[in-house]
Amino acid sequence: MTTNDFRELALSFPEAVESAHMRHPDFRVGGRIFATLGYPGKEWAVIKLTPDEQKRFMQRDPRIFQPVKGAWGRRGNTNVYLPAAKIDIVREALAAAWRNTTPKRLAETLQRKPTAARTRSIT
Repeated sequence: MTTNDFRELALSFPEAVESAHMRHPDFRVGGRIFATLGYPGKEWAVIKLTPDEQKRFMQRDPRIFQPVKGAWGRRGNTNVYLPAAKIDIVREALAAAWRNTTPKRLAETLQRKPTAARTRSIT
């Protein structure tokens, strides 16, 4: 997976926008960050998971998913090693991060009404 693949996936979620934080591109919904590119290096990303979600993704593929160092990692922030990553598993992790971050009003709206972004396919 490339950084552009990751960017395209992150932006495929409803109301997701790209911004920047500490000189790294990030992806937000409702003004809150759910993913970041380029940390700790150019081949990495960070996804905001819960600690339980982080554990499950790390068990599925420890080559791809690792906790961010320190307290952020203990809270569920998870590094993604992009060269080893496959789009389907990263899409799942990004969906979880997006749900964890999405304002309640948006999440409720989406549960009632399907959107094209949920069914969009990236190859």
